[in-house]
Amino acid sequence: LGYAVGSFSFGRIIASPSLGKWSIEKGYSTTLVTSTTIMLVGCIMFAQVYRIGSLWFLVFSQIILGIGSATLGVTRAYVAEITATRQRTVYIAALTAVQYGGFTVTPIFGALFSYLLEDKRYYVGFFVFDQFSAAAYFMASLCVVTLFLLLTGFQARYRTTPSAKGKKSQRRMEQDEFANRKTFIGITVYNACLLGCMLLNVSTKGSIGSFETMGISFAESHFGLSAAVAGTIVSINGMVGVASLLSMSFLGRLLTDIQMIIGGITVCAVGIISFASLQSVENGAQNSIVHYCVGIFMIYGIGYPIGHTAVIGLFSKVVGRRPQGTLQGWFASAGSLARIIFPVTSGYIAQYDDITTVFIVLFVVLVISNIFVAMSSRTLNTLSQ
Repeated sequence: LGYAVGSFSFGRIIASPSLGKWSIEKGYSTTLVTSTTIMLVGCIMFAQVYRIGSLWFLVFSQIILGIGSATLGVTRAYVAEITATRQRTVYIAALTAVQYGGFTVTPIFGALFSYLLEDKRYYVGFFVFDQFSAAAYFMASLCVVTLFLLLTGFQARYRTTPSAKGKKSQRRMEQDEFANRKTFIGITVYNACLLGCMLLNVSTKGSIGSFETMGISFAESHFGLSAAVAGTIVSINGMVGVASLLSMSFLGRLLTDIQMIIGGITVCAVGIISFASLQSVENGAQNSIVHYCVGIFMIYGIGYPIGHTAVIGLFSKVVGRRPQGTLQGWFASAGSLARIIFPVTSGYIAQYDDITTVFIVLFVVLVISNIFVAMSSRTLNTLSQ
């Protein structure tokens, strides 16, 4: 399962930097139309997986889907190009709300198709519609709608970049001088902050990736919940997460990006560690479904969406007025790499030890991330202004 999930992220890894660079050279419209077309092909291929019955075809179709969806960096760069620095986290939160809603709420449609088409199969020429392929065809139809909107209504606007000959303010010159200082590891403060934000992206994206991969099986083994019920609980809290993201404008008036990162990661870490002491149903445990709901709420409803989105906003602000496409592409690739390494590693830990050990490891990773943010807060605040 880890390798099947990881193949999707592998596609994103190999494509994100190239698509980010292409968005600078060819423009956003061309890049998004091309990637959406690739994703449409990937959806149609994925719909044939059960019919073909090959694990390698599943992996290949997942890679194609990953390549087609490797536009996180492109869309974030587009938002960064057209928004002021002080508003950037709010608009990135709105963008993330759509993306987050996609991967947490859409499982409801998968569960619905599985319920409606259970033990049923319909043939329409080459295409076969059943409980395994319906969701893929649904996503293919969304790709068609997206292509139509990109070709007819999308405006690839750019913010006006100040002339290089323009005089810099005293504050800007001081910030640039600070950013170009060398750190004890031999790289500039600016590059160190970019690297730190990417590592934060890895820790938060990897943690949610591990929980996403193993969460349903954990709900079955430790709470006795069916996959449909567990998926519904996750989807409902995904909707709550979307609401949290849409409230970032309000939160941004009360908290800085650093405070939202630390707060979000803390809530997510507490939600994860709350599951570490539980015994499985097989061993006679009777764990409360309320515990599962509260833990998922802390992870999917509050902690991850707020903490991770603040990381994205902080990274974009640190990059500043420099071209963002390529850097956002590498940032997205780092997150995709985490969604391979963390789930696969978690699978091995669960296999040779116990799934609750995975939660302890993820908790430690998130705590270390918070320590880094707290220690680097002054530097990150300076470069993100």
